Formats: sequence, structure tokens, C-alpha cells
Amino acid sequence: MRAKPSSSYGSDTEPGSANRTFLIGGHTLNAPKPVPGLYLVATPIGNLGDITLRALETLAGVDIIACEDTRITRRLVERYAISAELKPYHEHNAAMARPKILERLAQGASIALVSDAGTPLISDPGFKLVREVSAAGHAVIAVPGASSVLTALSVAALPTDRFYFEGFLPAKQVSRRSRLAELSRIDATLVMFESGNRVQETLADLAEIMAGRDAAICRELTKLHEDIKRAPISELAKAAGTLETRGEFVLVIGPPRKDADIMTQHDLDDLLRSSLARESVKDSVAHAVELSGRPRREVYARALELAKETPRRARGGDGEG
Repeated sequence: MRAKPSSSYGSDTEPGSANRTFLIGGHTLNAPKPVPGLYLVATPIGNLGDITLRALETLAGVDIIACEDTRITRRLVERYAISAELKPYHEHNAAMARPKILERLAQGASIALVSDAGTPLISDPGFKLVREVSAAGHAVIAVPGASSVLTALSVAALPTDRFYFEGFLPAKQVSRRSRLAELSRIDATLVMFESGNRVQETLADLAEIMAGRDAAICRELTKLHEDIKRAPISELAKAAGTLETRGEFVLVIGPPRKDADIMTQHDLDDLLRSSLARESVKDSVAHAVELSGRPRREVYARALELAKETPRRARGGDGEG
């Protein structure tokens, strides 16, 4: 499926060309020249087919496409035979590029902003540009489409009535664990991005700090090797050693259990005593965390207290590892 432009469109020297006609999937579309303004155009997160007709019309008609990486955006526009002028706009050149974009808008240009994948501004550059364009009185128009956040939420099989998007967690473990402790108090499904080289460490931290919650690991969404794993976070963390770490990850963590789902202290003590009579403290805690819905640190502290009441030889090794 290719889009075939019938004529050139506005450039630095020719703003405001006529309408353009496109042949897409056997359908002829008439793409009018966009009115002046900044267009926030969502692009595919993996599958290049996940582009809306409106997005193609917009990209074909604007004077400039401001993109995070011109090499990545060029693959998209070449797929649909769109010969657009590509200009870089990313976190390293934004301060210098913004005034130039504002100047072109003041001259009546139409400019599209795209990220490498998905909806602009979602963990990508663009906020300051949109703020300054709006403050200058120029139009800001959204052209919605693909989003890895919403795609992951829709397939995770977790509550979606309330969700919190975190973006990328801190890379250093101390900061990451501190942030996860703060996030654990939010009564909503959590959505976060993670890189392949840190996803196993993050899952281990999640299993300890948000024990008992259901979760989903979404890897390479919409791509050829898309993989979605759904299970309690503790199970996902245990299997993290066999996880394929190449690709892009979205982690979706279910909300905290309701009070009615959390085991009472009396029942927790009974469970721990029973487990400690047969298993180590480490294994008893893991089992109790999974069933009780209580934080791991709380269960571990209580297990150490109860372990004093249980003969060591009956329990086996206490090694916490």
C-alpha cells in the first residue's frame, strides 16, 4: 500500500500549495493543504500499517515535518511515497530549533511534529514547543493514533478505569526502588517503560515492593515478535532469567489489592507458622506474600519473629539468600 502524490507541496520558498490527491489501498483521497499551525501527528509504534489516513494526509501536506530522528521518519514517509522536508527536533537541539519553528509558523507555515514512534510528547520531546507555540497564538492540532501506553493497557487484562503513566524509571537501583515505593501507594494500574538491559532488575524490585499484584510484560508491541506475558508479578520476576531482553518493553502493574483481599494478621500468622514448620524463612515468606497481599517487608519481619517459636531443624535452612 503506497500513497502516490500528484504534485509537490509547500516548502520554504513555496508555502501554500494546492490540494493533493493520493491513492491508498485502491482508494483515492483528496488531501487539502493543512491550515497554518503545529500538528502533533501520532506515528506507528512498530507496524508501519498502523498509520491513520488523516496522519498521511497531514504529513503529505505540511511544509515541514519536525522529527526526533530523521532516519526513522524517512522510512515511514518513503513507505507511503511522501516527499516531505524533514527537520530534526530532539532534546539536544530543541532550544535552537524552537525559535526557527516559531518563525516559520509566524510566516504562515504548517508544521508536523512526530516522535520516533507513537504519540508526540509521551516520554518524548515537544512539551516546551507546544507551550511556546500556543503562547504565541498559533494553532496546535492533534492528529491522534498509535500509543504504546494505551496499546499495553488494552491487552494487559488489568483494570483500566484508573491508570498512572510513569514513563521510564530511574536507572540506578536505589533511586528506582525509592520511586517504586512511592508508586506502590497509588490506587491505580501503573504503566511504565523499561529497557531490555534493566527489565530483569526492575521485575525483581517490583516483586519485592509490589508483591501480590498482577502484572503484564508487553514486549515489542505491534511488531513481528510481539510477546505479552500475564501473571502475578512474583511469577514474572522468577521467570525473568529466561526472558528475551531484546526489544522495547511496557510494564503494566495492577492496582493494590483492596482491604477485603488482604489477609488478616491472624490468618497471616497461621499461614507463616504452617509454612515455617516445613520450609525455610525465605520460601515461607515468598508463599505468604503471594497469598496474603501484604508487603514483603512486613511479611518477612513477622516471619523472623515467628521463626523463633519454631525449632530450626523442622524448618530447614533460614537463608534469605
